[in-house]
Order: sequence, then structure tokens, then C-alpha cells
Amino acid sequence: MLVRELRRLTLIVAPLVLLFCAVFRYSDTWPIVSYSEAEGWIDSTPDVSDASIDKQDQQAIPTQEDSQRGDLNSKGGEYDLPKVPASFGSSDSPGGYSADTHIELFSISTPDGKFFKINFNNKPVINPNIIPHPLLSDTWIIVAQAHDPEDTTIMRTKFVELACDAIFNELFTELRCVRPPVELSIAPTGPGNCDGELAYMSLNVGPHDARVFYGPRMPFAVYGSNALESCFGLWIQDFSALMGWGSGGGVVDADTQGQEWQQQQQQQQQQQQQQQYDELFQLGTELRRPPPAAPVEKNWFLFWDPDGIMYAHYDIAPRRVFAQLAADGSAGPDLAPVAAAAGDEVCLERYMPKMLSETEAIHQATNSLSITLCRRSDLDCQPTDKNTFIFTIFQRKTFANFHSVYEPYVLVFRRRAPFEVYGISRKPLWIRGREARSRMFYVTAMSWKDRGRKYHGYMDDVVFLSFGIEDRETAGIDVLASDLLVGLGLCEGREGA
Repeated sequence: MLVRELRRLTLIVAPLVLLFCAVFRYSDTWPIVSYSEAEGWIDSTPDVSDASIDKQDQQAIPTQEDSQRGDLNSKGGEYDLPKVPASFGSSDSPGGYSADTHIELFSISTPDGKFFKINFNNKPVINPNIIPHPLLSDTWIIVAQAHDPEDTTIMRTKFVELACDAIFNELFTELRCVRPPVELSIAPTGPGNCDGELAYMSLNVGPHDARVFYGPRMPFAVYGSNALESCFGLWIQDFSALMGWGSGGGVVDADTQGQEWQQQQQQQQQQQQQQQYDELFQLGTELRRPPPAAPVEKNWFLFWDPDGIMYAHYDIAPRRVFAQLAADGSAGPDLAPVAAAAGDEVCLERYMPKMLSETEAIHQATNSLSITLCRRSDLDCQPTDKNTFIFTIFQRKTFANFHSVYEPYVLVFRRRAPFEVYGISRKPLWIRGREARSRMFYVTAMSWKDRGRKYHGYMDDVVFLSFGIEDRETAGIDVLASDLLVGLGLCEGREGA
């Protein structure tokens, strides 16, 4: 009797279950897409058959072909910069993103195209950095400042930077320390000359907001600390020395091998200059700027010309300021007026974000990288002064109700003096996974993803962007370099988007 009743119940329930599944399977709001559908827009998605992506999101994700829509002219060696993919349209997402106001960035590795988390074994940190490990494949070095948002101490005085080797989990949704992170042995720099309202800064001990990145030959750490002559400034140290790798980080830049590297080897002056840098930056060295200098300086970035000469870029707004650096950290004269005479002022006025109130400002944010505007995979692609540039990310900061919001933009300038601006993002970048415009995402650093890549790369190489979220979380995203240049406003009459 019981068995017979159960059979009758099955005949009633089974159709209802099938109907229930069908409704959800074909509902517009049910986030299911097959792996075969997803592989068209992502090359390195982990082998999972149940990757779930919102249908609307999938349509908005540009393929690698879309993001490299520019074509290399093999005769002229020029690259037509990528356009905004047509699939972006003008539709808004629930999180506040609009293709009319932002350029959206998608991860090439995570299943849903969103950013991945950076985990220092659950230690609270801010301002993360990622660089490829010089010796180990599929391993990266992550560095960040220790910071506990729950610490109620009124005035913190000791600051440290944490570092570790890190690898991705199976789904590429988290980059996590292999072993517990260790403190970088960055020496304190003394009390500085901090007077008046800044007197409390004399109590500072340790580095602030380090940026870790590769130059053409070696990795560096640039960090804030008390200055020798002013109150607070920027210092530089060979990151290889801090990690015990030996000079140069253990490998030669993959893009300097072969004929180009042999040509560089023949330049005796460059060798001597680099040897001076290698030797003197074994210890922390204070960086200087052309006068006038403020009592507190921060957010500078370094860049290199093709001959390996190092420069520091101090300001983008209200006007550019940059100078050549000597091996002892001292600075030459400001070179920006020459670039201004070459057309910088007109270009900056045209494309730089407009400040609408006194609570808004422009901040330099990341280190710099060099990029050739053609594809590494193209045999006709050879770096020249005509197609190779330097780029960095700056941010527009708005402050209201004791809360800051940052919008990142890309700045591209020429790799040789006078280093005039080549282009600026017309619209800020939007990192997929950012929930709302009011959510504070602060981009801190960038690097080439692949081991062996140091300062120079190509349009089809992958870039890591690392960033903090609300001073409580650290995260990153890996994107094609070409995606960062989508919608670039060009200074010489060419249209980037």
C-alpha cells in the first residue's frame, strides 16, 4: 500500500520539479552560461563546466579580439588604438557602471571577469603590490602595508610592509600567501623636520604606502618616510636586497635579450649609470625634487628612457613636473616646461578631468611601465621611438562626508625627451566587481603578469592592477594591456575612440 502511494506521489511531484527547473533555467535573471559559451571571451578560464555568469555581463565582456581591435601597420610600425567594443552599448549595470561614463575592465582569468582577492593569510593590509617572482613560475610576490581597521589607537607611530610568495587558487579568485608574510627590513629614517601642525609626524617609524615594481633591470621599493631636510618624503631601495635575491632580481628582462640587449651592452655610459644605481640603492636613498618642495611629498613615480636613464615624475596637475635623477637620489632641473612648449598644455587642458569643487584633486597613483603599441605575437612588431611609450595611472579624488572616492585614468607619454604627453583616458576605468561608484577603489600599482617581464611589454601582454578597497580589503585584476588604452584621447589629432 505504502509503495503504491509513493508511486502516485512521484507521478505528481516529478512534473512539478521539471517545470520548476525549466522556469529558472530560461529565466533572464538566472545566471547560467556554459563553459563553451564563456571560452570565447576568456583564454585562461579554469576547467570548470558550471562557470556562472550573468547573461547581461557575458554580452558586455569583450573578447580578446575585440579589445585588440587596432591593427598593426607593418610598414609604418604604428598601432591603431583599440575602440570601445560595440557590445558595451550604453546600458547601465545595477552597480552604477555606465558605458557612457566609464571604460570597464575585465579579468582574463576569473570565471566571471571580476577582480580577484589578495590574501596575506588573513592579516589586515592596505595598498597592495604584485610583481612576478624572478625564479618561480606561476608565483608572484605580493607586498602591502600592515593596517588593522579595527585598531582604535588614536595615533599610530609604527608602520611596516609585509611581503610573501603567493599563488592563485584553482578558480583564480584569490591570490594568497604560500607561507605567513614577513616584515620587510626597511630601516627607519629618523624624525624629519616636522614643525607646527606636522610635529606629530616626527613620531613616525617605518615605511608608508610602498610601491614595488620592476625597472628595466631590477625591482625597486619606493616608500614614504621621514625626510632628512623636510618633514616627510619618498625613499627608494633595491627590492632584491630586501628579499635577498641578489642584484637585479635574478633574471634579465625578457624584452632586453637578443639583438636589442647586445646593443645596450655596447653603451658603456648606460652600464656605468646602471651600476651606480645598483650599488647605491642597496640601502634606502631619499629622492629629491626640483624646488619648490612641500613639507610632505608623496605619490611620485619613476620612469626610464630607452638608454636606461632614470627620471622622477612629481606632479601631473595643475601642471607636470619631472626631472632626471642622479644615482644619489638628487634631481636635476624641471624638464616639464620643454614638454609644455611641445604641446602638453593644450592636450592636458583638453583631456584632463575637470575639477568641479575644492574637494576634488588629481593624484598620481601607480608606477610606470613601457609599452610598444603592437602585438608581441606579430613578427613585424619591433619597438621604436615612434611606437613605444610610457604609461601610468593617475586618479581623480573626490572627498565628501569624510569619505574619499577615486576614479582612475591612464596617462601615456613619449619615451624620449621632452617626454610630451601622447594621450589620456577620456573616461575613467571601471573595475568589474566594483559594486557602486561610492565604493572606494584605490589603484596602487601595476606590473606585467608573466615571469621575466620587467618594465617593457606589448599590447597583447597581460597587466596586473592591484588596488585597495575602502582601506579594508586588497584585490587585483589581470587585463590585457590593450584594454587599458581603450578610449584614449590622443594629443596629435588621431582618434583613439
